[in-house]
Amino acid sequence: MRQAWRVADVRAAEKALMATLPEGTLMQRAAAGLARRCVLLLEDSGGVYGASVLLLVGSGDNGGDTLYAGAALARRGAQVRALLLRPERVHLAGLAALRAAGGFTVRDLPDRADLVLDGIVGIGTSGGLRPPATVIVETLRDLRGRTGLRAPIVAVDVPSGVAVDTGDVPGEAVEADVTVTFGCYKPAHFVGPAAPRCGQVELVDIGLGPVLRADPALRVPDAEDIAGWWPQPGPASDKYSRGVVGVATGSATYPGAAILSTAGALAGPAGMIRYAGSGHQEVVRAHPSVVAVPRVNDAGRVQAWVCGSGLGTDDEARTTLRTVLASPVPVVLDADALTLLVDGRHAEDLRRNAPLVITPHDGEFKRLAGEAPGADRMGSALRLASWMNAVVLLKGDRTIVATPAGEVWVNPTGTSVLATAGSGDVLAGLLGSLLAGGLAPERAAVAAAYAHGLAGRRAALGGPVTAPDVAAALRPVIAELLPSPLPG
Repeated sequence: MRQAWRVADVRAAEKALMATLPEGTLMQRAAAGLARRCVLLLEDSGGVYGASVLLLVGSGDNGGDTLYAGAALARRGAQVRALLLRPERVHLAGLAALRAAGGFTVRDLPDRADLVLDGIVGIGTSGGLRPPATVIVETLRDLRGRTGLRAPIVAVDVPSGVAVDTGDVPGEAVEADVTVTFGCYKPAHFVGPAAPRCGQVELVDIGLGPVLRADPALRVPDAEDIAGWWPQPGPASDKYSRGVVGVATGSATYPGAAILSTAGALAGPAGMIRYAGSGHQEVVRAHPSVVAVPRVNDAGRVQAWVCGSGLGTDDEARTTLRTVLASPVPVVLDADALTLLVDGRHAEDLRRNAPLVITPHDGEFKRLAGEAPGADRMGSALRLASWMNAVVLLKGDRTIVATPAGEVWVNPTGTSVLATAGSGDVLAGLLGSLLAGGLAPERAAVAAAYAHGLAGRRAALGGPVTAPDVAAALRPVIAELLPSPLPG
């Protein structure tokens, strides 16, 4: 699991650590790690000696990190040039070190380089880039289209121009191939339009970990986390003890939603699926193992409910939603169920003791919260989670899971190919199956998003993706995530 911290918490930790170390130690550690990564990139393209390195240097410590790293590369024989955006505020000791190592300053962007270091601004700025930085970034983008400057760009800590705490990009911003960050990850490395601008993110340990006292702003699961959480059958398990999930989805207008959400549930760990709705006949034809009935009241006992995908918004749908919310088990609400919540007639039904998970896309989120997620998707999801006392799975390329307790997770496997009709139905079904299997709501949401993202990526290997493709890909990607259940 990776974790990211907000700027204020990073600054507090840096201050505490610097008080115990000789002056300049943290900067030297950061610069050494940055230079090491640059050496590896240059060795992949011909070597360090004689390579042309361009430093884009702003003011403050970020510029100092960049200059000291440039000095290290110059000592290894690279030709290092520094373009100073604020010469009057340059880190003087870093500049002196660069010049002593044989590096020099330039006034304009050169026509060619083998490597570019983006040290324009670091984590201490806000509000987007201003001239002359915007002009430099625009020119750099233009030059990269030419043969002479197709060099890798390495961002120092974060790409210049991104909002560090939210991942927003309010204006011009550098598009890096590699980002070398120091001490800990920051939210911009994982969320919002900033995340893809980071490229490959590498963390350099400067000793910050022991003094990071605050809770992380977000957590990012890895495959080991998901495998460790995933409910697994034991020697004494049966179909009931593995969990029974109820699926109340689909309608005469949208029978496919019933089939797709049931397919998602079947891919999960639950031992039985009980479908309840007007699509019961279609569901049984598509999935013979499912117990299907016309109404929720006829479904029997379940450990979790999934409700809403393709349900419609008529009186029958309202009755279904009310009956599901009255049950004492965890509930996943998706699509039409969220639309039904907006009219306020189900507000009383939300006062329940059992867990609730909602899965809005941006449009549904706006209707529920009264405004779009905006630039701070994490903060928006947290506010809605607190207000509704529900786990919020905010869909997107970087799906966010927020809890009423203030915890945020970001899914790293997302892909835009999942923006296809019915894909969310599959996700909701899988999430419900994980809840029925006994997983905590936030972990069920994170694990479902993770596996769903992997399935989307696998399905995309065969060309254009449809929701049935995603459903079909779930089983093999889950099987690869989990240890074999067979002995030996």
